[in-house]
Amino acid sequence: MICFIEGFQPVTSEAYEEVLKKRHLELGMDLNVSVLERQIFDFLGYQWAPILANFIHIIVVILGLFGTIQYRPRYITGYAVWLILWVTWNVFVICFYLEAGDLSKETDLILTFNISMHRSWWMENGPGCTVTSVTPAPDWAPEDHRYITVSGCFLEYQYIEVAHSSLQIFLALAGFIYACYVVKCITEEEDSFDFIGGFDSYGYQGPQKTSHLQLQPMYMSK
Repeated sequence: MICFIEGFQPVTSEAYEEVLKKRHLELGMDLNVSVLERQIFDFLGYQWAPILANFIHIIVVILGLFGTIQYRPRYITGYAVWLILWVTWNVFVICFYLEAGDLSKETDLILTFNISMHRSWWMENGPGCTVTSVTPAPDWAPEDHRYITVSGCFLEYQYIEVAHSSLQIFLALAGFIYACYVVKCITEEEDSFDFIGGFDSYGYQGPQKTSHLQLQPMYMSK
Protein backbone atom coordinates (compact mmCIF):
# COMPACT_ATOMS: atom_id res chain seq x y z
CA MET A 1 0.00 0.00 0.00
CA ILE A 2 1.33 3.42 -0.99
CA CYS A 3 0.23 6.64 0.77
CA PHE A 4 1.07 10.27 0.10
CA ILE A 5 1.84 12.50 3.09
CA GLU A 6 4.17 15.31 4.06
CA GLY A 7 4.79 17.13 0.79
CA PHE A 8 3.11 14.44 -1.35
CA GLN A 9 6.06 12.05 -1.04
CA PRO A 10 5.05 8.41 -1.51
CA VAL A 11 5.49 6.29 1.59
CA THR A 12 4.56 2.78 2.58
CA SER A 13 1.66 1.94 4.89
CA GLU A 14 4.14 1.12 7.68
CA ALA A 15 5.72 4.57 7.42
CA TYR A 16 2.27 6.13 7.34
CA GLU A 17 1.31 4.33 10.55
CA GLU A 18 4.51 5.54 12.21
CA VAL A 19 3.75 9.13 11.22
CA LEU A 20 0.18 8.72 12.48
CA LYS A 21 1.46 7.31 15.76
CA LYS A 22 3.88 10.21 16.13
CA ARG A 23 1.12 12.77 15.49
CA HIS A 24 -1.09 11.05 18.06
CA LEU A 25 1.67 11.17 20.67
CA GLU A 26 2.29 14.85 19.96
CA LEU A 27 -1.42 15.60 20.30
CA GLY A 28 -1.56 13.69 23.58
CA MET A 29 1.32 15.76 24.92
CA ASP A 30 -0.48 18.95 23.87
CA LEU A 31 -3.59 17.74 25.72
CA ASN A 32 -1.65 17.15 28.92
CA VAL A 33 0.27 20.44 28.73
CA SER A 34 -2.94 22.45 28.20
CA VAL A 35 -4.70 20.62 31.05
CA LEU A 36 -1.75 21.14 33.41
CA GLU A 37 -1.92 24.87 32.68
CA ARG A 38 -5.64 24.83 33.40
CA GLN A 39 -5.12 22.77 36.55
CA ILE A 40 -2.83 25.42 38.02
CA PHE A 41 -5.45 28.17 37.72
CA ASP A 42 -8.21 25.87 38.99
CA PHE A 43 -6.10 25.17 42.09
CA LEU A 44 -5.61 28.91 42.61
CA GLY A 45 -9.38 29.41 42.37
CA TYR A 46 -10.27 26.40 44.58
CA GLN A 47 -12.41 24.92 41.81
CA TRP A 48 -12.59 21.38 43.17
CA ALA A 49 -14.78 19.78 40.50
CA PRO A 50 -12.53 20.92 37.61
CA ILE A 51 -9.45 19.92 39.63
CA LEU A 52 -10.78 16.36 39.97
CA ALA A 53 -11.80 16.19 36.30
CA ASN A 54 -8.40 17.51 35.17
CA PHE A 55 -6.56 14.97 37.31
CA ILE A 56 -8.55 12.06 35.86
CA HIS A 57 -7.98 13.44 32.35
CA ILE A 58 -4.21 13.59 32.84
CA ILE A 59 -4.11 9.96 34.03
CA VAL A 60 -6.26 8.71 31.13
CA VAL A 61 -4.19 10.61 28.54
CA ILE A 62 -1.00 9.03 29.95
CA LEU A 63 -2.62 5.58 29.64
CA GLY A 64 -3.67 6.41 26.08
CA LEU A 65 -0.13 7.41 25.17
CA PHE A 66 1.17 4.19 26.75
CA GLY A 67 -1.33 2.20 24.68
CA THR A 68 -0.15 3.95 21.52
CA ILE A 69 3.52 3.24 22.21
CA GLN A 70 2.91 -0.39 23.22
CA TYR A 71 0.22 -1.10 20.60
CA ARG A 72 -2.49 -1.79 23.19
CA PRO A 73 -5.84 -1.11 21.47
CA ARG A 74 -7.82 -1.53 24.72
CA TYR A 75 -5.96 1.33 26.35
CA ILE A 76 -6.52 3.54 23.31
CA THR A 77 -10.22 2.59 23.17
CA GLY A 78 -10.68 3.52 26.82
CA TYR A 79 -8.87 6.78 26.13
CA ALA A 80 -11.23 7.51 23.21
CA VAL A 81 -14.29 6.82 25.37
CA TRP A 82 -12.97 9.18 28.03
CA LEU A 83 -12.49 11.92 25.44
CA ILE A 84 -16.24 11.79 24.74
CA LEU A 85 -16.91 12.31 28.46
CA TRP A 86 -14.28 15.07 28.50
CA VAL A 87 -16.04 16.90 25.68
CA THR A 88 -19.34 16.57 27.56
CA TRP A 89 -17.77 18.00 30.72
CA ASN A 90 -16.33 20.98 28.90
CA VAL A 91 -19.65 21.67 27.16
CA PHE A 92 -21.23 21.77 30.63
CA VAL A 93 -18.55 24.21 31.86
CA ILE A 94 -19.25 26.48 28.87
CA CYS A 95 -22.99 26.36 29.58
CA PHE A 96 -22.31 27.09 33.26
CA TYR A 97 -20.26 30.22 32.64
CA LEU A 98 -22.60 31.46 29.92
CA GLU A 99 -25.54 30.77 32.28
CA ALA A 100 -27.45 28.59 29.85
CA GLY A 101 -30.83 27.44 31.09
CA ASP A 102 -31.19 27.60 34.88
CA LEU A 103 -27.43 27.67 35.54
CA SER A 104 -25.97 30.71 37.27
CA LYS A 105 -22.27 31.33 37.76
CA GLU A 106 -23.04 33.82 40.53
CA THR A 107 -25.22 31.67 42.82
CA ASP A 108 -24.47 28.05 41.90
CA LEU A 109 -21.46 26.55 43.67
CA ILE A 110 -21.31 23.37 41.58
CA LEU A 111 -17.64 23.74 40.67
CA THR A 112 -16.60 23.98 44.34
CA PHE A 113 -18.89 21.12 45.49
CA ASN A 114 -20.69 23.75 47.62
CA ILE A 115 -17.69 23.77 49.96
CA SER A 116 -16.78 27.42 49.47
CA MET A 117 -17.90 30.56 47.66
CA HIS A 118 -14.73 30.88 45.59
CA ARG A 119 -15.01 31.77 41.94
CA SER A 120 -12.65 31.43 39.02
CA TRP A 121 -9.14 32.76 39.63
CA TRP A 122 -9.56 34.88 36.51
CA MET A 123 -12.38 36.82 38.15
CA GLU A 124 -9.91 38.91 40.14
CA ASN A 125 -6.78 38.41 38.09
CA GLY A 126 -8.02 38.82 34.54
CA PRO A 127 -6.31 41.24 32.14
CA GLY A 128 -6.87 44.84 33.26
CA CYS A 129 -9.06 43.92 36.25
CA THR A 130 -9.14 46.28 39.24
CA VAL A 131 -10.21 44.77 42.56
CA THR A 132 -11.78 46.99 45.23
CA SER A 133 -12.63 45.76 48.72
CA VAL A 134 -16.07 46.69 49.97
CA THR A 135 -16.40 47.59 53.65
CA PRO A 136 -18.34 46.90 55.65
CA ALA A 137 -19.13 43.48 54.18
CA PRO A 138 -22.78 42.39 53.94
CA ASP A 139 -24.18 40.33 56.79
CA TRP A 140 -24.55 37.26 54.58
CA ALA A 141 -20.87 37.25 53.57
CA PRO A 142 -18.79 34.57 55.39
CA GLU A 143 -16.22 35.87 57.86
CA ASP A 144 -13.31 34.13 56.09
CA HIS A 145 -14.23 35.70 52.73
CA ARG A 146 -13.72 39.29 51.62
CA TYR A 147 -16.40 41.16 49.72
CA ILE A 148 -15.05 42.85 46.59
CA THR A 149 -16.03 44.51 43.37
CA VAL A 150 -14.15 43.94 40.11
CA SER A 151 -14.04 46.50 37.31
CA GLY A 152 -12.04 47.54 34.26
CA CYS A 153 -11.45 44.02 32.87
CA PHE A 154 -10.50 43.86 29.22
CA LEU A 155 -12.02 40.39 29.06
CA GLU A 156 -14.54 39.03 31.55
CA TYR A 157 -13.47 35.93 33.43
CA GLN A 158 -16.30 33.77 32.11
CA TYR A 159 -15.08 34.23 28.54
CA ILE A 160 -11.56 33.16 29.55
CA GLU A 161 -13.01 30.00 31.06
CA VAL A 162 -15.10 29.43 27.94
CA ALA A 163 -11.98 29.83 25.80
CA HIS A 164 -10.16 27.22 27.92
CA SER A 165 -13.02 24.75 27.57
CA SER A 166 -13.35 25.40 23.84
CA LEU A 167 -9.65 24.61 23.37
CA GLN A 168 -10.10 21.36 25.30
CA ILE A 169 -13.06 20.39 23.12
CA PHE A 170 -11.06 21.03 19.94
CA LEU A 171 -8.05 19.00 21.16
CA ALA A 172 -10.29 16.20 22.45
CA LEU A 173 -12.13 15.86 19.13
CA ALA A 174 -8.83 15.72 17.25
CA GLY A 175 -7.50 13.17 19.75
CA PHE A 176 -10.64 11.06 19.37
CA ILE A 177 -10.24 10.92 15.58
CA TYR A 178 -6.56 9.98 15.86
CA ALA A 179 -7.30 7.37 18.55
CA CYS A 180 -9.98 5.69 16.43
CA TYR A 181 -7.68 5.55 13.43
CA VAL A 182 -4.76 4.18 15.46
CA VAL A 183 -7.00 1.43 16.87
CA LYS A 184 -8.15 0.65 13.32
CA CYS A 185 -4.55 0.34 12.08
CA ILE A 186 -3.49 -1.87 15.00
CA THR A 187 -6.56 -4.11 14.61
CA GLU A 188 -6.04 -4.51 10.89
CA GLU A 189 -2.38 -5.37 11.45
CA GLU A 190 -3.30 -8.03 14.01
CA ASP A 191 -6.00 -9.48 11.73
CA SER A 192 -3.55 -9.60 8.83
CA PHE A 193 -1.01 -11.40 11.01
CA ASP A 194 -3.60 -13.96 12.09
CA PHE A 195 -4.76 -14.42 8.48
CA ILE A 196 -1.33 -15.47 7.25
CA GLY A 197 -1.12 -18.03 10.03
CA GLY A 198 0.92 -16.16 12.60
CA PHE A 199 3.86 -18.24 13.69
CA ASP A 200 2.50 -21.31 11.87
CA SER A 201 3.50 -19.81 8.51
CA TYR A 202 7.11 -19.94 9.64
CA GLY A 203 6.89 -23.54 10.77
CA TYR A 204 6.85 -22.62 14.45
CA GLN A 205 5.68 -25.35 16.78
CA GLY A 206 5.25 -25.11 20.47
CA PRO A 207 7.03 -27.41 22.86
CA GLN A 208 5.74 -30.96 22.64
CA LYS A 209 4.69 -32.81 25.72
CA THR A 210 7.03 -35.72 26.20
CA SER A 211 5.85 -39.06 27.52
CA HIS A 212 7.39 -40.51 30.64
CA LEU A 213 9.70 -43.40 29.71
CA GLN A 214 10.78 -46.03 32.17
CA LEU A 215 14.53 -46.44 32.05
CA GLN A 216 15.89 -49.97 32.19
CA PRO A 217 19.47 -50.86 33.19
CA MET A 218 21.73 -52.03 30.33
CA TYR A 219 24.48 -54.55 30.80
CA MET A 220 27.54 -54.49 28.60
CA SER A 221 29.64 -57.64 28.09
CA LYS A 222 33.39 -57.26 28.39
